Amino acid sequence: MNSAPRSMNRRTALEILLAASLPAAACRSSAPRETMTESNPLPAKGRMPVVFLAHGSPLLLDDAGWVAELGAWARAMPRPSAILMISAHWVDAPITLSATDPVPLVYDFYNFPERFYRVTYPAPGAPALAQRVRELLGGARPVAMAPKRGLDHGAYIPLVCMYPEADIPVLQMSLPTLDPAPLLALGQKLAPLRDEGVLIVGSGFLTHNLRDFRRGPMQTPPAWATEFDAYCEGALLRRDVDALVEYKSRAPGVHEALPTHEHFVPVLAAMGASIDLSEPVQFPITGFTYGSFTRRSVQYG
Repeated sequence: MNSAPRSMNRRTALEILLAASLPAAACRSSAPRETMTESNPLPAKGRMPVVFLAHGSPLLLDDAGWVAELGAWARAMPRPSAILMISAHWVDAPITLSATDPVPLVYDFYNFPERFYRVTYPAPGAPALAQRVRELLGGARPVAMAPKRGLDHGAYIPLVCMYPEADIPVLQMSLPTLDPAPLLALGQKLAPLRDEGVLIVGSGFLTHNLRDFRRGPMQTPPAWATEFDAYCEGALLRRDVDALVEYKSRAPGVHEALPTHEHFVPVLAAMGASIDLSEPVQFPITGFTYGSFTRRSVQYG
């Protein structure tokens, strides 16, 4: 399987979402200033945080407030030497790593204005990070390479907002499963990267029901969305691993919040990279968009 499941319902919903959007502002370009190489980064001091973020859609680039929130969040963190992205939009087993040299982006969305397909993000490749990931996962866990696969919109849309200079090496890794427990364990395996200046990013949405989005930015979210969001907030603050691993059977509103689960489970990989540490938990971005989509984003450390 090469990507998160898509259906005609998903495509139709995205088209309606586009029709309901506000008048577009100019897309932010990613023309780099001075390109950083992976061998000469500006290293972080100490351990990097690990994050889960709500990645939005291409329309996020027209939301000046959200763009500003993501940018401020990035500036508040240490500058990473490299970024490992785990996006909801790439589900593939075995674990697969994206191109380690710059290649075109994956524009995995439909019937948007042409300007969204002209957005670029020419970040340096990360071959050394790819090798390090293979070492950490060990020989018992196969790791494949996809040398022609670029970053998908679950990866590059937030990066355009957070690191617009595109001067930090980026590697994307596939979700090898949607099962929470193995993803938690995967995050634990990747945790040493944090002490090497790498920002590990889980990218998705804690609620993601494209069939139930609502028009306009000020719509009141449905009860099932706020209840599910509150459940996640509590479990994350308590660092309650069982509550997150067993979310399908325990969380209120889960069936409405997540008709499919690929957008939720990256939070398990992110939590796994913090599970052995007593770290503070922050929510740098909260609130809802399009009615039922929580923007809640999480930072450990």
